[in-house]
Amino acid sequence: MFDAHVVSVHLGKVAPLGPEKTRSAIVKRAAEGRVAVTPLGLAGDEQADKSVHGGPDMAVYGYGARHYVAWAAEYPRHAAQFAPGGVGENLPIDGIVEEDICVGDIHAIGSAQLQVCQPRQPCFKFALKFNDSKLPRAMVQNGRSGWYYRVVQTGEIAAGDPVGLHARPHPDFAFPRLVEIVNHGEATVDELRRLAAMEGLARKLRVMAEKSLSP
Repeated sequence: MFDAHVVSVHLGKVAPLGPEKTRSAIVKRAAEGRVAVTPLGLAGDEQADKSVHGGPDMAVYGYGARHYVAWAAEYPRHAAQFAPGGVGENLPIDGIVEEDICVGDIHAIGSAQLQVCQPRQPCFKFALKFNDSKLPRAMVQNGRSGWYYRVVQTGEIAAGDPVGLHARPHPDFAFPRLVEIVNHGEATVDELRRLAAMEGLARKLRVMAEKSLSP
């Protein structure tokens, strides 16, 4: 259904970030060779605060490589940083962006299978990495959030691997619509009901939808 591939595979180590030396693994380095995909993400990829990063529903962070050009045009002083791995992603992917996927899509990458389960909600560490407080809000406004995968099948992934659509359980729920709901909190009752019952959606978003339906 789409012609896409992994540009590179990126892993982060916890290290001080910004003037306050905040612990973060948002700075990613390209890995060589094939990288093991575990139930909790890529082997060797770390998270500083596991209460808000990592876990089954944020195991691997994918990002549309096409977005780098737009970011660089809008923020030219950061142009050099808007490159694979630059926004903290594990898998920059050429050939797809948010508009090309649906909630719950399962992508076959290398010998692994990964399921799209939620968008990124950028935090202050994105601003610290670029030394620019405008960037988190900009990501919310422009919708270029990228997507978190949960691991459906472990395996190995490497740069150049094709990204194939293995399954699309919710073809009528486009991922950009989920991004809008998460970022702006405007959903119909029908959408909330669907999200609350949607297998493949991140657990925290299902709970959020359930709470929104409560009287």
